[in-house]
Amino acid sequence: MLTKFETKSNRVKGLSFHSKRPWILASLHSGVIQLWDYRMGTLIDRFDEHDGPVRGVHFHKSQPLFVSGGDDYKIKVWNYKMHRCLFTLLGHLDYIRTVQFHNEYPWIVSASDDQTIRIWNWQSRTCISVLTGHNHYVMCASFHPKEDLVVSASLDQTVRVWDIGALRKKTVSPADDILRLSQMNTDLFGGVDAVVKYVLEGHDRGVNWAAFHPSLPLIVSGADDRQVKLWRMNDTKAWEVDTLRGHMNNVSCVMFHAKQDIIVSNSEDKSIRVWDVTKRTGVQTFRREHDRFWILAAHPEMNLLAAGHDSGMIVFKLERERPAFSVTGDSLYYVKDRFLRFYEFSSQKDNQVIPIRRPGSNSLNQGPRTLSYSPTENAVLVCSDLDGGSYELYIVPKESIGRSDTVQEAKRGLGGSAVFVARNRFAVLEKSSNQVLVKNLKNEIVKKSNTLPVPTDAIFYAGTGNLLCRAEDRVVIFDLQQRTVLGDLQTPFVKYIVWSNDMESIALLSKHAIIIASKKLVHRCTLHETIRVKSGAWDDNGVFIYTTLNHIKYCLPNGDSGIIRTLDVPIYITKVSGSTIYCLDRDGKNRVIAIDATEYVFKLALIKKKFDHVMSMIRNSQLCGQAMIAYLQQKGFPEVALHFVKDERTRFNLALESGNIQIAVASAKEIDEKDHWYRLGVEALRQGNAGIVEYAYQRTKNFERLSFLYLITGNIDKLSKMLRIAELKNDVMGQFHNALYLGDIRERVKILETAGHLPLAYVTASVHGLKEDADRLAAELGDNVPSLPEGKVPKLLIPPKPILCGGDWPLLRVMKGIFEGGLDNIGRGGQEEDDEAAPADWGDDLDIVDVDGMQNGDIGLVVEDGEVIKEENDEEGGWDLEDLELPPELDTPKATVNARSAIFVAPTPGMPVSQIWIQKSSLAGEHAAAGNFDTAMRLLSRQLGIRNFAPLKPMFLDLHSGSHTYLRAFASAPVIPLAVEKGWSENASPNVRSPPALVYKFSQLDEKLRTAYKVTTEGKFSEALKIFLNILHTIPLIVVESRREVDEVKELIVIAKEYVLGLRMEVKRKEIRDDAVRQQELAAYFTHCSLQRIHLRLVLASAMSICFKGGNYNTAANFARRLLETDPTNETQAKRARQVLQACTERNMKDANQLNYDFRNPFVVCGATFVPIYRGQKDVSCPYCGTRFVPSIEGQLCAVCELAVVGADASGLLCSSSQIR
Repeated sequence: MLTKFETKSNRVKGLSFHSKRPWILASLHSGVIQLWDYRMGTLIDRFDEHDGPVRGVHFHKSQPLFVSGGDDYKIKVWNYKMHRCLFTLLGHLDYIRTVQFHNEYPWIVSASDDQTIRIWNWQSRTCISVLTGHNHYVMCASFHPKEDLVVSASLDQTVRVWDIGALRKKTVSPADDILRLSQMNTDLFGGVDAVVKYVLEGHDRGVNWAAFHPSLPLIVSGADDRQVKLWRMNDTKAWEVDTLRGHMNNVSCVMFHAKQDIIVSNSEDKSIRVWDVTKRTGVQTFRREHDRFWILAAHPEMNLLAAGHDSGMIVFKLERERPAFSVTGDSLYYVKDRFLRFYEFSSQKDNQVIPIRRPGSNSLNQGPRTLSYSPTENAVLVCSDLDGGSYELYIVPKESIGRSDTVQEAKRGLGGSAVFVARNRFAVLEKSSNQVLVKNLKNEIVKKSNTLPVPTDAIFYAGTGNLLCRAEDRVVIFDLQQRTVLGDLQTPFVKYIVWSNDMESIALLSKHAIIIASKKLVHRCTLHETIRVKSGAWDDNGVFIYTTLNHIKYCLPNGDSGIIRTLDVPIYITKVSGSTIYCLDRDGKNRVIAIDATEYVFKLALIKKKFDHVMSMIRNSQLCGQAMIAYLQQKGFPEVALHFVKDERTRFNLALESGNIQIAVASAKEIDEKDHWYRLGVEALRQGNAGIVEYAYQRTKNFERLSFLYLITGNIDKLSKMLRIAELKNDVMGQFHNALYLGDIRERVKILETAGHLPLAYVTASVHGLKEDADRLAAELGDNVPSLPEGKVPKLLIPPKPILCGGDWPLLRVMKGIFEGGLDNIGRGGQEEDDEAAPADWGDDLDIVDVDGMQNGDIGLVVEDGEVIKEENDEEGGWDLEDLELPPELDTPKATVNARSAIFVAPTPGMPVSQIWIQKSSLAGEHAAAGNFDTAMRLLSRQLGIRNFAPLKPMFLDLHSGSHTYLRAFASAPVIPLAVEKGWSENASPNVRSPPALVYKFSQLDEKLRTAYKVTTEGKFSEALKIFLNILHTIPLIVVESRREVDEVKELIVIAKEYVLGLRMEVKRKEIRDDAVRQQELAAYFTHCSLQRIHLRLVLASAMSICFKGGNYNTAANFARRLLETDPTNETQAKRARQVLQACTERNMKDANQLNYDFRNPFVVCGATFVPIYRGQKDVSCPYCGTRFVPSIEGQLCAVCELAVVGADASGLLCSSSQIR
């Protein structure tokens, strides 16, 4: 059983499939009727007007109706489109068990516990016949699919067949109907419309169900005696043919399968049983643990069954319907019925090749599952689930394309799956041992693989000698020769795989997903489908075409997908060629489907940037629709989308997105809404197109923004006009702002005075030195004159004078985009001349804020405005057109239109110097100088294992700022950055760029080293430590010229490291006053750092005195000897060493304390724990400074250089281009 859909609900008592849509009705014991989409697995609707259980439900074959009957004695007819009950048929006097529509006539048959069967006309909504004769509950009644018969089953242990021929005649000839009405009324139950034809007796208990065979004169019945009986009938009589025994409890429902010779029954024993009609034996049993079965339903067209039980229902298939097939080049081999067939795509010829063994019908689902073909040997492997998985190998004779019926004796074997892996070798999966056996065409084992890398349950071909192994949650490609894994990918459970023609790509199909990957199983994209994925094939362009239950769809290489067309029945794609799809349907017939590939070919061309192809498609095809526009927008091609769109709002949005101001202006005029003008203004401002910004603000009468625009573009004349307009509009705030922008003090004083702000007016006048106005205002204010603060220097509020009046920003002349130049004249044809003239109307359109435009609807004001504007018109033209100083593009649109096909050549933008610096450089210092800190950090991490960049941050910033200088041009322009290059000279070629000049040089480090030595000698250890650390922190960013200098830099790292380590120990020693032993150890270790001789003497002298004081005479004597070996120039040092040596000898060279120090055994000191690591002990080192550490420090930050991670992988210091050459 292949379960397709399952629901959890109350007990299901009635089921009905829709004939066309993927719907099923389930009526529940709770009184609810559910409408499910079994393909999507969703509940579409629920109907709950019945009171009590609903036992019967049925869809009409062609109308949007269904009928239901329940324990409330009511039959209801519903319209599922209107989601409501149309009417109720009343008449039964007890529970209604089943209801059913007639295939042709407007009839419903119902069976009831009132011992009657009624036939109703649902159009006239009346009962047209009552069938009486049963003497117990009637459990079911149904019409014969073709003849005028009704079969019914009752608890009176009989099955009755009724002849309703008279009823049909009466319905067909309504004249008779009128004559009979009176007779029917007189004797309602004595009508002769329906007569009992046969009474079938044979069951020992009540019969629960009876059903007709769809085409043969057979009846099947199931009863409480646990038996299923088969009956045959002819014109005169009916008789029992056989009894099928096996159910352990009441048989609740039984039916014939429309497509196969089987009977399906279910029972309260919690099982569904399948019986062979011809052999009358049980074929298969499906059981549930806890749920009794009550009802069965079969799909009228498809191979689907449904069963209702105590806690829901299942929709299932008894057998797979996917034909086994294999495609090779131009040919297809597939299995249909008992034959292997061959189909040639080019000629569309279909031939039977050889008969193959058909599995016996003693069990279902044992037919061929997969097929593998070897073209050179003409051999076919057919795999099936027989005996838990087996294969058969057939050799196809070359001349056998005919109708030979003798079954060739195939070579057989057991195995989970079998596929050809080479010309004459095939692989068989042995699931028990998780191994693959390689066999030859004689079916002999040639080779056994090792255990497969994953627990495999199926294998597929993956190129010669390779297998794709499928596990529950992953697939791997396994090389049988090398026994290695070539690729591994986590996936949902994969059902089928499809290789592209060149074997470079693979599609893995699972139930609800498609994973596209490369031949090495590198993941490319995943698609999820809500409906089950059925099949797929690659087309010639690398697009994967696949089918779900109801669509043909495509998947592009980048993961975009879409629908190509809808399907009425599922198909299995075998090959895609151009716009033709070859496929097999569920009956095993080859079909050829023509598709429109325009959409996906267009999208593919866009992805691959084949813009000439895109253009020709736009010109020649009917590509349109919201989906395509949205796609183009999403993929960043709004300018292409513009050519599809007629709707002005969409055009406006696309034009703004693609920066096409002209189209945006045209659309904004058409729409003419404030919001659109505002958005146009914002985009125009972004592009520096001041003329359009001004136009947009004028259209929306946005005076504040206009004033500010004139201020920032330095247009004083227009600002003055804005002041006048604000005056006319009585907009005090606007007046004041404009006066402020203009720096017109007198105007400001006047405005403040008019507004009644006398103190403010007085302060303004007196601060700006307008004495007369100040005196006049002081007189008006009398005693309330505000006092000005003492001792403060007043600042004048006067804006700076504009240096130049800014118009539109200059634009680069650029080549028209391929889409603009080529697409402007699409579909224009005869309109070319009008088109040429159209943009010239811009002039007239722009007289925007004239009298009528000024204040929409505010008549009084318009009149005043009009007058004022007229007065000014003589001199400066108020708000009229002449003033607008449109940008050059808008003044002369002719030029651009005529130049439509001309090619503009843009200057190629140069590459920034900082980018040239880093193009071929792997030196971190140069990347930091160019400002590419992230790549500099990545380089340092890779070369030296550096992870802590905090100490390097100031150096990065210094390098960057030090290799750039900045020129100020003039006030309103930004500063111009210039790159400072190494070794620049006037006669150098401007096209050849030198590396950056760096502020850190190796010579500076030499000076620092000398300073550090000096400070160390003076005993300023903390200061010395800082300088040595600074040297270590600077070296990674140093760049030198020659290999000799590289060696010197590496030497410097070692020197600085040794000193930092030693000084850290010395600083630590001074901190621990109370631990004499540890003090002696640290002093002793310091003597083993590689130091300058002068410093070594000081260190040895220090260690000697510390150990002598601590009573460790042997160790002190050793330091004294070493000190004397250095030939100290300082006589006091030498004298002291000799004295110590003598004193130690007198005291028997004994050590009072045991130190962790053995001077005879060579060692290095751990940079973090300060303990000796003797030769032969394990250690880890810092990839940058080389300090050694005990293994437990691995993965921590180096305590010496404070930059790198101990034990990290690194390629080594790179500080000169000479290292790369």
